[in-house]
Amino acid sequence: MSDRTSADQSGKIWSGRFAEPVSDLVKRYTASVFFDKRMAVQDIRGSLAHAKMLARQGIITNDDLAAIERGMAQIAAEIETGTFAWNLDDEDVHLNIEKRLTALIGDAGKRLHTGRSRNDQVATDIRLWLRDTIDTLDGLFADLMRALLEVAEAHAATPLPGFTHLQVAQPVTFGHHLLAYVEMLSRDRARFADCRKRVNRLPLGAAALAGTTFPIDREFVARELGFDGICANSLDAVSDRDFAIEFCAAASLAMVHISRFSEELILWMSPRVGFIDLADRFCTGSSIMPQKKNPDVPELARGKSGRVFGHLMGLLTLMKGQPLAYNKDNQEDKEPLFDTADTLVDTLRIFADMVPGIRVKPEAMAAALKQGFATATDLADYLVKKGLPFRDAHEAVARAVRAAEQQGCDLADLPLAELRAFSPLIGEEVFGVLTVAGSLAARDHPGGTAPQQVRAAIARLRAAL
Repeated sequence: MSDRTSADQSGKIWSGRFAEPVSDLVKRYTASVFFDKRMAVQDIRGSLAHAKMLARQGIITNDDLAAIERGMAQIAAEIETGTFAWNLDDEDVHLNIEKRLTALIGDAGKRLHTGRSRNDQVATDIRLWLRDTIDTLDGLFADLMRALLEVAEAHAATPLPGFTHLQVAQPVTFGHHLLAYVEMLSRDRARFADCRKRVNRLPLGAAALAGTTFPIDREFVARELGFDGICANSLDAVSDRDFAIEFCAAASLAMVHISRFSEELILWMSPRVGFIDLADRFCTGSSIMPQKKNPDVPELARGKSGRVFGHLMGLLTLMKGQPLAYNKDNQEDKEPLFDTADTLVDTLRIFADMVPGIRVKPEAMAAALKQGFATATDLADYLVKKGLPFRDAHEAVARAVRAAEQQGCDLADLPLAELRAFSPLIGEEVFGVLTVAGSLAARDHPGGTAPQQVRAAIARLRAAL
Protein backbone atom coordinates (compact mmCIF):
# COMPACT_ATOMS: atom_id res chain seq x y z
CA MET A 1 0.00 0.00 0.00
CA SER A 2 1.41 3.37 -0.96
CA ASP A 3 1.66 6.28 1.47
CA ARG A 4 -0.66 8.23 -0.78
CA THR A 5 -3.28 5.49 -0.65
CA SER A 6 -3.04 5.15 3.15
CA ALA A 7 -3.45 8.90 3.63
CA ASP A 8 -6.51 8.91 1.40
CA GLN A 9 -8.03 6.00 3.32
CA SER A 10 -7.27 7.45 6.73
CA GLY A 11 -8.45 10.98 6.08
CA LYS A 12 -6.31 12.21 8.98
CA ILE A 13 -4.56 15.55 8.68
CA TRP A 14 -1.34 13.83 9.71
CA SER A 15 -1.85 10.56 7.79
CA GLY A 16 0.86 11.20 5.18
CA ARG A 17 3.46 9.92 7.65
CA PHE A 18 1.88 6.47 8.01
CA ALA A 19 1.75 3.39 5.82
CA GLU A 20 -1.56 2.05 7.12
CA PRO A 21 -4.72 3.58 8.56
CA VAL A 22 -5.48 3.65 12.27
CA SER A 23 -7.55 0.68 13.42
CA ASP A 24 -11.13 1.24 14.54
CA LEU A 25 -10.20 0.09 18.05
CA VAL A 26 -7.43 2.68 18.28
CA LYS A 27 -9.78 5.35 16.94
CA ARG A 28 -12.25 4.66 19.72
CA TYR A 29 -9.51 4.39 22.34
CA THR A 30 -7.77 7.65 21.43
CA ALA A 31 -10.72 9.82 20.38
CA SER A 32 -11.89 12.55 22.73
CA VAL A 33 -14.54 14.27 20.62
CA PHE A 34 -17.50 12.92 22.55
CA PHE A 35 -16.39 14.58 25.77
CA ASP A 36 -14.25 17.53 24.62
CA LYS A 37 -16.93 18.80 22.23
CA ARG A 38 -18.29 20.72 25.20
CA MET A 39 -15.38 23.11 24.62
CA ALA A 40 -16.61 23.94 21.11
CA VAL A 41 -17.62 27.51 21.98
CA GLN A 42 -14.21 28.15 23.49
CA ASP A 43 -12.45 26.51 20.54
CA ILE A 44 -14.25 28.79 18.10
CA ARG A 45 -13.53 31.83 20.27
CA GLY A 46 -9.82 30.99 20.40
CA SER A 47 -9.64 30.30 16.67
CA LEU A 48 -11.28 33.61 15.78
CA ALA A 49 -8.81 35.53 17.93
CA HIS A 50 -5.93 33.58 16.36
CA ALA A 51 -7.23 34.27 12.84
CA LYS A 52 -7.63 37.96 13.60
CA MET A 53 -4.03 38.09 14.80
CA LEU A 54 -2.78 36.23 11.71
CA ALA A 55 -4.49 38.75 9.43
CA ARG A 56 -3.26 41.69 11.50
CA GLN A 57 0.30 40.36 11.18
CA GLY A 58 -0.06 39.80 7.44
CA ILE A 59 0.29 36.01 7.77
CA ILE A 60 -3.12 35.41 6.17
CA THR A 61 -5.15 37.81 4.04
CA ASN A 62 -8.14 39.83 5.14
CA ASP A 63 -10.21 37.80 2.68
CA ASP A 64 -9.11 34.63 4.49
CA LEU A 65 -10.10 36.20 7.81
CA ALA A 66 -13.54 37.18 6.50
CA ALA A 67 -14.09 33.65 5.20
CA ILE A 68 -12.98 32.14 8.52
CA GLU A 69 -15.31 34.42 10.48
CA ARG A 70 -18.20 33.59 8.14
CA GLY A 71 -17.54 29.86 8.35
CA MET A 72 -17.15 29.90 12.13
CA ALA A 73 -20.43 31.76 12.52
CA GLN A 74 -22.19 29.00 10.58
CA ILE A 75 -20.45 26.27 12.60
CA ALA A 76 -21.42 27.98 15.86
CA ALA A 77 -25.04 28.11 14.70
CA GLU A 78 -24.95 24.41 13.74
CA ILE A 79 -23.55 23.47 17.15
CA GLU A 80 -26.13 25.58 18.96
CA THR A 81 -29.03 24.03 17.04
CA GLY A 82 -27.66 20.50 17.35
CA THR A 83 -27.23 19.97 13.61
CA PHE A 84 -23.42 19.81 13.66
CA ALA A 85 -22.24 16.31 12.67
CA TRP A 86 -19.59 15.19 15.17
CA ASN A 87 -17.33 12.53 13.67
CA LEU A 88 -15.25 10.01 15.61
CA ASP A 89 -12.78 9.80 12.72
CA ASP A 90 -11.83 13.44 13.35
CA GLU A 91 -10.64 12.59 16.87
CA ASP A 92 -11.46 15.72 18.83
CA VAL A 93 -13.40 18.97 18.93
CA HIS A 94 -10.57 20.87 17.23
CA LEU A 95 -10.30 18.69 14.13
CA ASN A 96 -14.07 18.33 13.80
CA ILE A 97 -14.45 22.09 13.65
CA GLU A 98 -11.43 22.58 11.39
CA LYS A 99 -12.65 19.93 8.93
CA ARG A 100 -16.11 21.46 8.79
CA LEU A 101 -14.61 24.92 8.31
CA THR A 102 -12.50 23.71 5.40
CA ALA A 103 -15.55 22.08 3.84
CA LEU A 104 -17.39 25.39 4.08
CA ILE A 105 -14.71 27.87 2.97
CA GLY A 106 -11.97 25.85 1.29
CA ASP A 107 -8.27 26.71 1.56
CA ALA A 108 -8.85 29.61 3.94
CA GLY A 109 -9.90 27.01 6.50
CA LYS A 110 -6.63 25.16 6.02
CA ARG A 111 -4.67 28.36 6.70
CA LEU A 112 -6.27 28.88 10.12
CA HIS A 113 -3.87 26.46 11.82
CA THR A 114 -0.82 28.46 10.73
CA GLY A 115 1.44 29.25 13.68
CA ARG A 116 -0.30 27.01 16.18
CA SER A 117 -0.54 23.36 17.22
CA ARG A 118 -3.29 21.31 18.75
CA ASN A 119 -1.08 21.30 21.84
CA ASP A 120 -1.38 25.05 22.49
CA GLN A 121 -4.89 25.08 21.04
CA VAL A 122 -6.29 22.58 23.54
CA ALA A 123 -4.41 24.24 26.39
CA THR A 124 -6.07 27.52 25.42
CA ASP A 125 -9.54 25.99 25.05
CA ILE A 126 -9.45 24.30 28.43
CA ARG A 127 -8.31 27.50 30.13
CA LEU A 128 -11.11 29.45 28.45
CA TRP A 129 -13.64 26.78 29.47
CA LEU A 130 -12.38 26.66 33.04
CA ARG A 131 -12.39 30.44 33.33
CA ASP A 132 -16.05 30.48 32.26
CA THR A 133 -16.80 27.72 34.77
CA ILE A 134 -15.11 29.59 37.62
CA ASP A 135 -17.18 32.66 36.79
CA THR A 136 -20.33 30.53 36.94
CA LEU A 137 -19.25 29.04 40.26
CA ASP A 138 -18.63 32.49 41.72
CA GLY A 139 -22.29 33.35 41.23
CA LEU A 140 -23.45 30.00 42.60
CA PHE A 141 -21.35 30.36 45.75
CA ALA A 142 -22.88 33.81 46.24
CA ASP A 143 -26.40 32.38 45.78
CA LEU A 144 -25.86 29.68 48.41
CA MET A 145 -24.25 32.15 50.82
CA ARG A 146 -27.22 34.51 50.45
CA ALA A 147 -29.64 31.64 51.09
CA LEU A 148 -27.77 30.71 54.28
CA LEU A 149 -27.69 34.35 55.38
CA GLU A 150 -31.47 34.60 55.02
CA VAL A 151 -32.05 31.61 57.28
CA ALA A 152 -29.34 32.78 59.68
CA GLU A 153 -30.97 36.18 60.00
CA ALA A 154 -34.35 34.62 60.74
CA HIS A 155 -32.72 32.57 63.51
CA ALA A 156 -30.06 34.97 64.79
CA ALA A 157 -31.43 34.49 68.31
CA THR A 158 -32.71 30.89 68.12
CA PRO A 159 -30.76 28.87 70.73
CA LEU A 160 -29.06 25.68 69.56
CA PRO A 161 -26.72 23.32 71.39
CA GLY A 162 -23.17 23.82 70.23
CA PHE A 163 -21.34 20.51 70.15
CA THR A 164 -17.79 19.29 70.52
CA HIS A 165 -17.15 15.54 70.22
CA LEU A 166 -20.92 15.39 69.41
CA GLN A 167 -21.53 16.20 73.10
CA VAL A 168 -23.49 19.27 74.19
CA ALA A 169 -20.88 21.95 74.87
CA GLN A 170 -22.27 25.50 75.04
CA PRO A 171 -25.29 27.36 73.71
CA VAL A 172 -24.98 29.03 70.34
CA THR A 173 -27.65 30.33 68.00
CA PHE A 174 -28.77 28.53 64.88
CA GLY A 175 -27.91 31.66 62.91
CA HIS A 176 -24.39 31.68 64.31
CA HIS A 177 -23.99 28.02 63.39
CA LEU A 178 -25.04 28.65 59.78
CA LEU A 179 -22.63 31.57 59.53
CA ALA A 180 -19.77 29.12 60.08
CA TYR A 181 -20.68 27.56 56.73
CA VAL A 182 -20.96 30.98 55.10
CA GLU A 183 -17.39 31.64 56.22
CA MET A 184 -16.26 28.30 54.72
CA LEU A 185 -17.98 29.10 51.43
CA SER A 186 -16.46 32.58 51.46
CA ARG A 187 -13.00 31.00 51.62
CA ASP A 188 -13.97 28.61 48.81
CA ARG A 189 -15.10 31.52 46.68
CA ALA A 190 -11.82 33.33 47.34
CA ARG A 191 -9.81 30.21 46.47
CA PHE A 192 -11.50 29.95 43.07
CA ALA A 193 -10.94 33.66 42.44
CA ASP A 194 -7.26 33.13 43.19
CA CYS A 195 -7.15 30.01 41.01
CA ARG A 196 -8.65 32.04 38.16
CA LYS A 197 -5.57 34.27 38.12
CA ARG A 198 -3.37 31.31 37.18
CA VAL A 199 -5.95 29.89 34.78
CA ASN A 200 -6.11 33.20 32.95
CA ARG A 201 -2.80 32.98 31.07
CA LEU A 202 -2.63 32.41 27.32
CA PRO A 203 -0.76 29.32 26.04
CA LEU A 204 -1.55 30.01 22.36
CA GLY A 205 1.61 30.82 20.43
CA ALA A 206 3.65 28.12 22.12
CA ALA A 207 2.71 25.90 19.15
CA ALA A 208 3.75 22.27 19.63
CA LEU A 209 6.41 23.01 22.27
CA ALA A 210 9.03 25.48 20.97
CA GLY A 211 7.05 28.44 19.64
CA THR A 212 6.67 29.26 15.94
CA THR A 213 8.72 30.82 13.17
CA PHE A 214 5.81 33.07 12.14
CA PRO A 215 5.76 36.70 13.37
CA ILE A 216 2.80 36.22 15.74
CA ASP A 217 1.57 38.67 18.37
CA ARG A 218 0.67 36.67 21.47
CA GLU A 219 -0.13 39.73 23.55
CA PHE A 220 -2.76 40.78 21.01
CA VAL A 221 -4.45 37.39 21.22
CA ALA A 222 -4.31 37.53 25.03
CA ARG A 223 -6.11 40.88 24.99
CA GLU A 224 -8.68 39.64 22.48
CA LEU A 225 -9.52 36.66 24.69
CA GLY A 226 -9.46 38.53 27.98
CA PHE A 227 -6.36 36.83 29.37
CA ASP A 228 -4.27 38.67 31.95
CA GLY A 229 -1.07 37.77 30.10
CA ILE A 230 0.75 35.00 28.27
CA CYS A 231 2.38 31.80 29.46
CA ALA A 232 6.05 32.76 29.57
CA ASN A 233 7.66 29.46 28.51
CA SER A 234 6.50 27.50 25.48
CA LEU A 235 7.35 24.09 26.98
CA ASP A 236 5.43 24.86 30.16
CA ALA A 237 2.56 26.44 28.24
CA VAL A 238 1.58 23.25 26.43
CA SER A 239 2.31 20.75 29.21
CA ASP A 240 1.10 22.59 32.32
CA ARG A 241 -2.05 21.31 34.01
CA ASP A 242 -1.39 22.87 37.41
CA PHE A 243 -4.43 25.07 36.93
CA ALA A 244 -6.68 22.01 36.49
CA ILE A 245 -5.25 20.36 39.59
CA GLU A 246 -5.62 23.59 41.55
CA PHE A 247 -9.24 23.86 40.43
CA CYS A 248 -9.93 20.29 41.57
CA ALA A 249 -8.20 20.97 44.89
CA ALA A 250 -10.39 24.02 45.47
CA ALA A 251 -13.44 22.00 44.43
CA SER A 252 -12.46 19.23 46.85
CA LEU A 253 -12.32 21.69 49.74
CA ALA A 254 -15.68 23.12 48.73
CA MET A 255 -17.16 19.62 48.67
CA VAL A 256 -15.64 18.95 52.12
CA HIS A 257 -17.62 21.92 53.40
CA ILE A 258 -20.80 20.87 51.62
CA SER A 259 -20.34 17.33 52.95
CA ARG A 260 -19.94 18.57 56.53
CA PHE A 261 -23.09 20.65 56.20
CA SER A 262 -24.87 17.66 54.68
CA GLU A 263 -23.88 15.48 57.63
CA GLU A 264 -25.40 18.00 60.02
CA LEU A 265 -28.61 18.31 58.00
CA ILE A 266 -28.92 14.52 58.06
CA LEU A 267 -28.33 14.37 61.83
CA TRP A 268 -30.62 17.32 62.55
CA MET A 269 -33.41 15.77 60.48
CA SER A 270 -33.23 12.42 62.28
CA PRO A 271 -36.28 11.93 64.55
CA ARG A 272 -33.89 11.25 67.44
CA VAL A 273 -32.63 14.83 67.07
CA GLY A 274 -35.45 16.58 65.25
CA PHE A 275 -33.92 20.05 64.98
CA ILE A 276 -35.04 20.67 61.38
CA ASP A 277 -37.08 19.35 58.51
CA LEU A 278 -36.36 19.62 54.80
CA ALA A 279 -38.91 20.37 52.10
CA ASP A 280 -40.46 17.24 50.63
CA ARG A 281 -39.14 17.95 47.14
CA PHE A 282 -35.57 17.33 48.35
CA CYS A 283 -36.37 14.00 49.99
CA THR A 284 -37.58 10.56 48.95
CA GLY A 285 -39.54 7.75 50.55
CA SER A 286 -38.96 4.05 50.98
CA SER A 287 -40.15 1.26 48.71
CA ILE A 288 -41.17 -0.79 51.76
CA MET A 289 -41.49 1.54 54.78
CA PRO A 290 -44.32 4.04 54.20
CA GLN A 291 -43.32 6.31 57.09
CA LYS A 292 -39.85 7.13 55.75
CA LYS A 293 -38.69 10.57 54.60
CA ASN A 294 -35.07 10.27 53.55
CA PRO A 295 -32.73 13.28 53.13
CA ASP A 296 -31.41 12.07 49.77
CA VAL A 297 -29.95 15.37 48.56
CA PRO A 298 -27.59 15.84 51.53
CA GLU A 299 -26.72 12.14 51.49
CA LEU A 300 -25.84 12.25 47.79
CA ALA A 301 -23.82 15.44 48.23
CA ARG A 302 -21.90 13.74 51.02
CA GLY A 303 -21.28 10.80 48.69
CA LYS A 304 -20.39 12.90 45.64
CA SER A 305 -17.59 14.53 47.59
CA GLY A 306 -15.71 11.24 47.22
CA ARG A 307 -15.79 11.32 43.42
CA VAL A 308 -14.41 14.88 43.44
CA PHE A 309 -11.58 13.86 45.79
CA GLY A 310 -10.87 10.93 43.45
CA HIS A 311 -10.61 13.24 40.44
CA LEU A 312 -8.04 15.37 42.28
CA MET A 313 -5.96 12.29 43.06
CA GLY A 314 -6.34 11.09 39.48
CA LEU A 315 -5.02 14.34 38.03
CA LEU A 316 -2.09 14.41 40.42
CA THR A 317 -1.23 10.86 39.40
CA LEU A 318 -1.70 11.72 35.72
CA MET A 319 0.89 14.48 35.85
CA LYS A 320 3.49 13.14 38.26
CA GLY A 321 5.57 11.13 35.77
CA GLN A 322 5.32 13.16 32.59
CA PRO A 323 8.48 14.49 30.95
CA LEU A 324 8.31 17.77 29.03
CA ALA A 325 6.56 18.69 26.92
CA TYR A 326 3.08 17.56 25.81
CA ASN A 327 2.11 13.88 26.09
CA LYS A 328 -1.08 12.11 25.06
CA ASP A 329 -1.65 11.33 28.75
CA ASN A 330 -3.03 14.84 29.06
CA GLN A 331 -6.11 13.89 27.09
CA GLU A 332 -7.16 12.21 30.35
CA ASP A 333 -7.33 15.55 32.15
CA LYS A 334 -10.69 16.60 30.73
CA GLU A 335 -13.20 14.03 31.94
CA PRO A 336 -12.23 14.34 35.62
CA LEU A 337 -12.08 18.12 35.31
CA PHE A 338 -15.47 18.29 33.58
CA ASP A 339 -17.08 15.93 36.09
CA THR A 340 -15.62 17.85 39.04
CA ALA A 341 -17.03 21.11 37.68
CA ASP A 342 -20.41 19.56 36.88
CA THR A 343 -20.67 17.98 40.32
CA LEU A 344 -19.84 21.20 42.15
CA VAL A 345 -22.09 23.34 39.94
CA ASP A 346 -25.06 21.00 40.43
CA THR A 347 -24.43 20.69 44.17
CA LEU A 348 -24.25 24.43 44.77
CA ARG A 349 -27.32 25.02 42.64
CA ILE A 350 -29.48 22.46 44.45
CA PHE A 351 -28.30 23.53 47.91
CA ALA A 352 -29.10 27.16 47.14
CA ASP A 353 -32.62 25.97 46.29
CA MET A 354 -32.89 23.66 49.31
CA VAL A 355 -31.61 25.91 52.13
CA PRO A 356 -34.50 28.45 52.10
CA GLY A 357 -36.91 25.56 52.71
CA ILE A 358 -35.22 24.40 55.93
CA ARG A 359 -37.89 24.34 58.65
CA VAL A 360 -36.33 24.97 62.05
CA LYS A 361 -37.79 23.40 65.21
CA PRO A 362 -36.74 25.68 68.09
CA GLU A 363 -38.53 23.57 70.73
CA ALA A 364 -36.39 20.53 69.97
CA MET A 365 -33.24 22.64 70.12
CA ALA A 366 -34.28 24.13 73.46
CA ALA A 367 -35.02 20.68 74.88
CA ALA A 368 -31.60 19.43 73.80
CA LEU A 369 -29.92 22.34 75.57
CA LYS A 370 -31.33 21.06 78.87
CA GLN A 371 -29.66 17.68 78.46
CA GLY A 372 -26.00 18.55 78.54
CA PHE A 373 -25.39 21.27 81.16
CA ALA A 374 -24.66 23.73 78.36
CA THR A 375 -24.17 26.68 80.74
CA ALA A 376 -21.56 25.00 82.94
CA THR A 377 -18.75 27.09 81.41
CA ASP A 378 -20.77 30.23 82.16
CA LEU A 379 -20.85 29.24 85.83
CA ALA A 380 -17.07 28.74 85.80
CA ASP A 381 -16.57 32.16 84.15
CA TYR A 382 -18.88 33.70 86.78
CA LEU A 383 -16.70 32.31 89.58
CA VAL A 384 -13.51 33.55 87.89
CA LYS A 385 -15.00 37.04 87.72
CA LYS A 386 -15.66 36.72 91.46
CA GLY A 387 -11.93 36.15 91.99
CA LEU A 388 -11.63 32.35 92.00
CA PRO A 389 -8.71 30.95 89.92
CA PHE A 390 -10.04 29.25 86.79
CA ARG A 391 -8.79 25.77 87.70
CA ASP A 392 -10.53 26.00 91.08
CA ALA A 393 -13.68 27.29 89.38
CA HIS A 394 -13.52 24.40 86.91
CA GLU A 395 -13.33 21.92 89.79
CA ALA A 396 -16.22 23.50 91.70
CA VAL A 397 -18.50 23.51 88.63
CA ALA A 398 -17.57 19.92 87.76
CA ARG A 399 -18.73 18.84 91.21
CA ALA A 400 -21.94 20.83 90.79
CA VAL A 401 -22.57 19.15 87.41
CA ARG A 402 -22.09 15.74 89.00
CA ALA A 403 -24.63 16.59 91.69
CA ALA A 404 -27.16 17.85 89.14
CA GLU A 405 -26.64 14.75 87.03
CA GLN A 406 -27.30 12.51 90.03
CA GLN A 407 -30.51 14.42 90.76
CA GLY A 408 -31.59 14.39 87.10
CA CYS A 409 -31.88 18.15 86.83
CA ASP A 410 -30.13 21.11 85.22
CA LEU A 411 -27.64 23.35 87.01
CA ALA A 412 -30.22 26.14 87.07
CA ASP A 413 -32.61 23.85 88.95
CA LEU A 414 -30.25 23.38 91.92
CA PRO A 415 -31.21 25.51 94.95
CA LEU A 416 -28.92 28.42 95.78
CA ALA A 417 -27.89 26.83 99.07
CA GLU A 418 -26.75 23.70 97.27
CA LEU A 419 -24.83 25.71 94.67
CA ARG A 420 -23.12 27.70 97.44
CA ALA A 421 -21.87 24.40 98.89
CA PHE A 422 -19.60 24.17 95.86
CA SER A 423 -18.42 27.78 96.23
CA PRO A 424 -19.48 30.44 98.74
CA LEU A 425 -18.85 33.05 96.03
CA ILE A 426 -22.09 32.07 94.30
CA GLY A 427 -24.85 34.60 94.83
CA GLU A 428 -28.52 35.03 93.86
CA GLU A 429 -27.58 36.65 90.53
CA VAL A 430 -26.09 33.34 89.34
CA PHE A 431 -29.46 32.19 88.00
CA GLY A 432 -29.30 34.90 85.31
CA VAL A 433 -25.90 33.52 84.30
CA LEU A 434 -27.23 29.98 84.06
CA THR A 435 -29.96 30.78 81.53
CA VAL A 436 -29.42 30.05 77.85
CA ALA A 437 -30.37 33.62 76.94
CA GLY A 438 -27.83 34.96 79.43
CA SER A 439 -25.14 32.67 78.09
CA LEU A 440 -25.76 33.83 74.53
CA ALA A 441 -25.92 37.52 75.40
CA ALA A 442 -22.66 37.31 77.36
CA ARG A 443 -20.65 36.41 74.28
CA ASP A 444 -20.99 39.87 72.84
CA HIS A 445 -17.83 40.36 70.80
CA PRO A 446 -16.95 40.02 67.09
CA GLY A 447 -17.14 36.36 66.17
CA GLY A 448 -19.24 35.55 69.24
CA THR A 449 -22.69 34.00 69.29
CA ALA A 450 -24.57 36.89 70.90
CA PRO A 451 -27.60 37.62 68.67
CA GLN A 452 -26.53 41.21 68.02
CA GLN A 453 -23.09 39.97 66.94
CA VAL A 454 -24.72 37.42 64.64
CA ARG A 455 -26.75 40.18 63.01
CA ALA A 456 -23.64 42.34 62.65
CA ALA A 457 -21.82 39.44 61.01
CA ILE A 458 -24.71 38.91 58.60
CA ALA A 459 -24.55 42.59 57.59
CA ARG A 460 -20.79 42.34 57.06
CA LEU A 461 -21.09 39.19 54.95
CA ARG A 462 -23.92 40.66 52.88
CA ALA A 463 -21.82 43.73 52.18
CA ALA A 464 -18.91 41.53 51.09
CA LEU A 465 -21.18 39.74 48.64
